[in-house]
Amino acid sequence: MNLDIFKAKAPPLFGLDISSSSVKMLELAEAAKGSYRVERYAIEPLPKDAVVDGNINILEAVSDAVARAYKRLGTRTKHVAMAVPTGAVITKKIIVQAGLREEELEAQVETEANQYIPFALEEVNLDFQVLGPAPSGPEEQEVLIAATRKEKVSDRLAVAESAGLKPLVMDVEAFAQMAALALVIRQLPGGGKDQNVAVVDVGANVTQVTVVRNEQSVYTREQAFGGNLLTADIVSRYGMSPEEAENAKRSGGLPDDYEAEVLRPFMENLASEVQRALQFFFTSTPYSSVEHILLAGGSAVIPGLDEVVHARTQVPTAIANPFAAMAPPAPRVPLKKLVQDAPSLVIACGLALRRFDPS
Repeated sequence: MNLDIFKAKAPPLFGLDISSSSVKMLELAEAAKGSYRVERYAIEPLPKDAVVDGNINILEAVSDAVARAYKRLGTRTKHVAMAVPTGAVITKKIIVQAGLREEELEAQVETEANQYIPFALEEVNLDFQVLGPAPSGPEEQEVLIAATRKEKVSDRLAVAESAGLKPLVMDVEAFAQMAALALVIRQLPGGGKDQNVAVVDVGANVTQVTVVRNEQSVYTREQAFGGNLLTADIVSRYGMSPEEAENAKRSGGLPDDYEAEVLRPFMENLASEVQRALQFFFTSTPYSSVEHILLAGGSAVIPGLDEVVHARTQVPTAIANPFAAMAPPAPRVPLKKLVQDAPSLVIACGLALRRFDPS
């Protein structure tokens, strides 16, 4: 029955994030009590269409990429924490009587889950976490249910196992992202308390805007806009192959007119998408302001993107770097490269933090 989303785990593990463009691995170690450092990490690109909309399409290609990343990671740890895409998970808060025994609570959760999940219970992995007393009073408690189709989990398990790894935790990408971003938000003025923080995750194909308030998501919107559009613009303008365009985008060496004619319009379009998402947030919630914008995802590292988004939205904008609040990384980790890769490693970081869950 269990997804192990909420379960604490004791053995050392590292985070393994499989996105549509790459495989990312990250291992953290404890630097001092309650403080962490990056021990090692690896990013391995995926072939086009190996993962589409969170679905693993070409199992062998993804397994090979995971095996290559693991070899480069250079750790002895084989245990991993992974995540299923947020869109593949149904979450629901329910209210149950307080003080139930574990088996009574499980039975109640299954009964409630039947109402909200449009699949037979034997087709899903289900997990739950008691959040605390319900707003109505101490005689009731709030419980968060999370469920996903079994094949979403089994595909990821198969990929990890075929690369010789041992999955211990299956999380949800949104929860992992939240765990890492909590480190960033705590660095904001006033620790981010009672402030609306918009997290803009610019992926290869989709930009997801999530507004977080006091470490709870209060709004999410996905838009079909991502870094692949910039790659496609480079391909069409300069006659490169997609692979050449992707490499040139990251390492430079594009013609002189690239910045003004291709990159700037892409950044302006992205800033417009962010502004549009914020407008939807204001019209569909009781809130009328956002205090901070954090940029995450592979395209967040485009130089000057934070300034373009700030100019368009008039909201203070920063790159999400969960490692800024940590101790300096291990000597083998190049600091400059880590800072550059940080926005891509947010989910992997959240997964790696599962190593330190209290048992």
